[in-house]
Order: sequence, then C-alpha cells, then structure tokens
Amino acid sequence: MPTELAALRERIDGLDEKLVALLVERFACMRQAARIKPDRNAVYDGQRIAAVISHVRQQAEAGGADAAVVAAITDIYRNIIARSIAYEFACYDRERESGRPE
Repeated sequence: MPTELAALRERIDGLDEKLVALLVERFACMRQAARIKPDRNAVYDGQRIAAVISHVRQQAEAGGADAAVVAAITDIYRNIIARSIAYEFACYDRERESGRPE
C-alpha cells in the first residue's frame, strides 16, 4: 500500500475514534435528558430536530463542503437524531418502570 494512502487511512482511523467518543458523549446526554423531561411526549421535539438539522447544514456549508457532502452529513445527522430519540425513549421508559435513574 502506498505510504500516502496508509497515512490517510491512519488519519481517518483517528477521526473515527474521535467521532465514536463524541457519539458516546452525545448518547450520555440523551440519557440525562430522559431523566429530566417531564413526560414521554417531551422526548420528541420536532422544532428541535429542525433546528439541529439546519445548524448542521449551515456548519457543513460554512466548512466548505460541496452540495453532495452537505447532503451526506445531513442524512447522517438525521440517522443520529432518529437513533438518539429511540435511545432516549428507551431510557425514559426504563427509568419510569424501574423507579430509579439509569
């Protein structure tokens, strides 16, 4: 494998490690949010989702991403948000069923 490609793959691996750590932190925040929300209906917030997607799109554009990358990042974030909401619902339900925080 060419040295340049090996170096790029190593850089990508490092970025992936950072992304995973950030996602773990994000999901921990979702667990905390489930603890403090007053009722199950508060878990899904369409306005918040729209705001997050808009912000992510703006960040990608400001970072110089072309239209295809902006679309890909937006799709990735929609998936992250969907998984986060599902996780938060599960945390909310478990906490209420057990009567103790996760």
